[in-house]
Amino acid sequence: MASSNQNQTQFKEKLANNISTLTNPSFVAIPVFLLINYTVLSGGEWLWFSAVSIFFVSLMPIITSFLWIKKNNLEVDMPNRQDRIYPLLLVIFAYIIGFVVLYIIGAPQLTTVLMFCYLTNTIVVLLFSLFWKISIHAMGIAGPATAMIYLFGWPGFLFNLLVPPVIWSRFYLKRHSASQLITGTVLGYFLTAIQIYILIGF
Repeated sequence: MASSNQNQTQFKEKLANNISTLTNPSFVAIPVFLLINYTVLSGGEWLWFSAVSIFFVSLMPIITSFLWIKKNNLEVDMPNRQDRIYPLLLVIFAYIIGFVVLYIIGAPQLTTVLMFCYLTNTIVVLLFSLFWKISIHAMGIAGPATAMIYLFGWPGFLFNLLVPPVIWSRFYLKRHSASQLITGTVLGYFLTAIQIYILIGF
């Protein structure tokens, strides 16, 4: 019985870690921007705009944050709230450039607006991180989920099936409290929806 319980615990921990890793906001952004650009563009243009989007929303934040984490010998998951501040500033810098570049090169409206949402939502995360450890994972899955609903309508709700596993994994790994996860999820949905409504309309 003890061995069975231990195996079950190990399985849950491994599953939670895998979910947490794969649903890192920088990773989630890749299929999201690919889907948006592929859906709204024809021909090979979607590849070009996807490449630009993914570079600024995913690759640049990953590279700069990783270098900072490695330089300061920090955990990749940054469990300490204070360790998040500088990497978040680097991510915000990447999003600012990404938004400006996408706007200048005439990227699809939803692509540009979602990049702007990533920027502003991350600024909100940074402000929270000054005194509280809001969940970046929860906010980083709820925001793109909102964009998928906007783009695809009811079928877009399928993307929202990822939200509960993300919340469970972060809670199971004791990375966040329930309130931090709920706040991140609610703000991710709300802020993204409001910005899409103001900048594009429904």
